[in-house]
Amino acid sequence: MSSLRLILVRHAEVEAPYQRVFGGRIDMALSPRGLEQAAALAAFLAAHAPRLDAVYASPMRRVQQTLAPFRNNGAPEPTVLTELREVDFGDWTGLTYEQVLERFGVSADAWLDQLCADAIPNAEPSAAYRARISASLRRILDAHPRGQVAVYCHGGVIRMMLAVLLDLPFAKTAMFQIDYASVTELAIAPGRVRLEYLNLVPWRLSLLPTSAARRVESPGQHPARSG
Repeated sequence: MSSLRLILVRHAEVEAPYQRVFGGRIDMALSPRGLEQAAALAAFLAAHAPRLDAVYASPMRRVQQTLAPFRNNGAPEPTVLTELREVDFGDWTGLTYEQVLERFGVSADAWLDQLCADAIPNAEPSAAYRARISASLRRILDAHPRGQVAVYCHGGVIRMMLAVLLDLPFAKTAMFQIDYASVTELAIAPGRVRLEYLNLVPWRLSLLPTSAARRVESPGQHPARSG
């Protein structure tokens, strides 16, 4: 049975003022380290997925900067979908984790529960968030029933796509680690979705000794796991 290989890519590390901050709709850039991560990610994908049928991307600057080195390696021209932007955190936008605790009495670790309960003031409603990510995902799946497609986007968007594809409540995706510049891959066929691997981080692989890196450079050999 033919299937679609769906490669979900989170943007690289953002500039320092927005780290440990609920950025959401803020259109921040990458940090110097993030630019290095993006280059390592591009090299990994060029080797791991050299025959992509399509690339989709969020319009936000941190995603576009992450995508740039991959585009320079000859990747397909990306289709930018505004629906792939990150969730709007409402009154939490621009606040640090510590400030959210101080002002709202909520631990940053509980953000998924808070978002799902529509408990973040003026944030995007959870149902609306799921609906727009589901619609963009359906557009991609309908256009590409087989082959391989990369989606450059955000941590929250990847979590929501996993929730939709794996039929999980959004809050349950708290069990998944989705790091900066990470890659998550699924195989999708009619009536079946298989998580091939989760949160593989290419720039970390480059820090391993050559023999160790060789053992992990074929992610399909491993079950879903955190990198």
